[in-house]
Amino acid sequence: MKATFGAGCFWCVEDIFRKTKGVTSTRVGYSGGHTKNPTYQDVCTDMTGHAEAVQVDYDPNIISYENLLEVFWAAHDPTQLNRQGPDIGTQYRSVIFCHDPEQKARAEKSKQAHSARFDSKIVTAIEPASEFYPAEEYHQQYYAKCGISRF
Repeated sequence: MKATFGAGCFWCVEDIFRKTKGVTSTRVGYSGGHTKNPTYQDVCTDMTGHAEAVQVDYDPNIISYENLLEVFWAAHDPTQLNRQGPDIGTQYRSVIFCHDPEQKARAEKSKQAHSARFDSKIVTAIEPASEFYPAEEYHQQYYAKCGISRF
């Protein structure tokens, strides 16, 4: 099964999902925009419409989509519009890209359930999954390559 999330800088988010039991693979890239085959430099112009995203393959016998959503909510601040901490721009937006109507329904239910957890309104968008463009190789598993660990 596949899930795709945008939650700020994809390096950190990818590292969190990669270390989650039941996740079989991760890749970082760009989704939700209008430019074909964008590069990192293109996305950083804030003109392609893409979000930095993490595409997750997972085994639903080990981890559910709802549990992946829990990881997503814990990995970032979904009340910050078009930013995460010092990273500012639409490419850092909070977004759940849904691959089917069932994921959309589950994402909406999860968003509603988590709204009471935050003092500010959740700004996370829930959108149909669109073309996912893998990021350049140097971005893939960046934290692992650099020996950085958030845990």
